[in-house]
Amino acid sequence: MNDWINLALEASLEAGQAIMDIYESDDVGIEYKADASPLTRADRAAHHVILRHLEPTGIPVLSEEGKHMPFEDRSQWDELWIVDPVDGTKEFIKRNGEFTVNIALVRHGRVAGGVVFAPVLGHAYVGVVGEGAWRLDVSTGADVDATWNTRVSLPVDSGKRAFTVVASRSHMSPETQVYVEEAKSIHGEVNLISKGSSLKLCMVAEGTADAYPRFAPTMEWDTAAGQAVCEAAGCDVIDQNTGEPMRYNREELLNAWFLVARSS
Repeated sequence: MNDWINLALEASLEAGQAIMDIYESDDVGIEYKADASPLTRADRAAHHVILRHLEPTGIPVLSEEGKHMPFEDRSQWDELWIVDPVDGTKEFIKRNGEFTVNIALVRHGRVAGGVVFAPVLGHAYVGVVGEGAWRLDVSTGADVDATWNTRVSLPVDSGKRAFTVVASRSHMSPETQVYVEEAKSIHGEVNLISKGSSLKLCMVAEGTADAYPRFAPTMEWDTAAGQAVCEAAGCDVIDQNTGEPMRYNREELLNAWFLVARSS
């Protein structure tokens, strides 16, 4: 396997352990940013762990919790890491386990690969575009090699079931409800599942969901790693403004609405 994806996996596993140490403590240290979104000690701790792994590569890092360079500088980057140290901070605070560590490598605006690690659930989703996607079982203290040995290729066979739409637990929108109603007219029975963080993208990649419509705001670091897993597993993440796969390191880091579904 590529050295860079092993590095991303190692960084995510170590960050996950740092997050869990705080998750299981009595004080997660909640603060609020200027946009009123929450920030915890876990976000900061995971950010520093990940930087310690990625900075020696010499590849620039765009992290939710880091300094955001102006586009004039970023536009010169042929490749970069895009990181969300804790995707789903609201889920972390609720202690429902539905949060992830997201690390993606982007080349020329397109995702090359990524890792989405859900430390409470003990699953890491890894994708390398053009090579494949896998779900790994993560045991406490396990190293990268041991973790790779648990891999299962995506998508998995989920058996016969109703058409399944996965949606945000914290950001359900009226447009999503309209999408669900339209899906019912096409597929009949529709199963709607609410889930936090990048786990929604991973469910489509895994084959346990058929579509993830996102008609609410997200940022590049929310989606890059999950999109890498999806594309590596044969799914599309389509920007609703362009009708094309979502691109990264844009001047505007706020994503357009998008739809995740298996490639037709």
